[in-house]
Amino acid sequence: MKNFIKISNQIKPYNKSIKIEGDKSLSIRWALLASQARGKSTSSNLLKSEDVKDTLRCLKKLGVKIKQYKNTCEITSKGINSFKYPKKVILNAGNSGTLGRLLLGLLVHSKNKIIMKGDKSLSKRDFLRVTKPLGKFGATFGTNSGGLPLTIKGTNLSKPICYLEKRGSAQCKSSVMLAAINTKGVTKIKAKKSRDHTELLFKYLKIPIKIQKKKKYDLINVTGKKKIRPFNYKIPSDVSSSAFFVVLTALTSKSKIKIKDVNINPTRIGFIKILKMMGVKINIRNIKKYKGERLADLYVESNKKLKPLNCPVNLNSSAIDEFLLIFLVAAKADGISYFKELSELNQKESPRLLWGSKILNKMGIKNIVKNSNIKIFGNPNLNLKKKIIIKEFLKDHRVFMTSVVAALTFGGKWKIYDQDSIKTSFPSFLNKISELGANIER
Repeated sequence: MKNFIKISNQIKPYNKSIKIEGDKSLSIRWALLASQARGKSTSSNLLKSEDVKDTLRCLKKLGVKIKQYKNTCEITSKGINSFKYPKKVILNAGNSGTLGRLLLGLLVHSKNKIIMKGDKSLSKRDFLRVTKPLGKFGATFGTNSGGLPLTIKGTNLSKPICYLEKRGSAQCKSSVMLAAINTKGVTKIKAKKSRDHTELLFKYLKIPIKIQKKKKYDLINVTGKKKIRPFNYKIPSDVSSSAFFVVLTALTSKSKIKIKDVNINPTRIGFIKILKMMGVKINIRNIKKYKGERLADLYVESNKKLKPLNCPVNLNSSAIDEFLLIFLVAAKADGISYFKELSELNQKESPRLLWGSKILNKMGIKNIVKNSNIKIFGNPNLNLKKKIIIKEFLKDHRVFMTSVVAALTFGGKWKIYDQDSIKTSFPSFLNKISELGANIER
């Protein structure tokens, strides 16, 4: 397989119905919580991406029994704090910040030192944001730079903590929550609004949790050392992966798409609210509840008249993975769009705010980045004729897929490197997009 793809033609109008693979966040959380549930847990529609495969590999190294079949996965565990592993075991989190940070929360009682490492991109990311609060439980960490690799040595005498999470990071919040289930007493968390998949799974599993929702923060109390029952879970379709097809359709003239059974958790659909404000035609239909989550079908139509936006900051955390795509819509809007306080974008697999600006610059869209803000001067008549090369982006899957959407909707001759990056989150992306009629040279 080549390390790059070429796109020389815009995608033609289409009217299709598709289904997206399982949600990555829920796939990883199911596996981690199943490793703490006493008995056999089963999942279907588990995302078959590298991030999820790395999760299962790490759990196997920790002595968890895992069986995989064509459409299902079984995890059998002896319950909370039942990991068994040799001294100096090495866990490789690959490219997954969710895996790396959340798994550390389950290791606050590790008897022997454990080494955690990751790929080049993950090794550059900040782990102090979780090792500091986890250290308050009693675990000790060794790291040279605040990133990976690091070592963790647990404690037999963990104590519940009070933790203020002020970044709006679901990974940090969830890491502490997972540490709390293995700690006797009540851990108290005051967390800025962010994704609540972990809270919903705790409620479904009847792990003792109390939540008070305030305007800007949630107050979360978790009581630990309670048995967790095994559970079966059909992973809903990933809304972040669906976003690429939402924007592709929005920017492709005379096109429609139906995306079936998507997880529309309210903490994940900020991008839908933002795109609607910008004139994108999105309808949410057939809403149903599934084990705390909300599922629905998304109906999207293209629209020639897209509006600029001064984006409300309160929607940032619920759209954090989709801003690169939102920037493409702003590039097509008739006017100037403003996006503010996006520092968390640069804490992802690559400095995404900077990469969003780079892609726009290569397309000839004027934009100004200052501190953590970006100002985008839209051009609704943009139709590219030039050659564009996208490479050296730390193999960030979202940079790759956003570039594909840009190439198929704005024109030009694109050469986009590191197609294997999509294996971390959405391995079938190029196949799915080709089914809509995209002409991609691989």
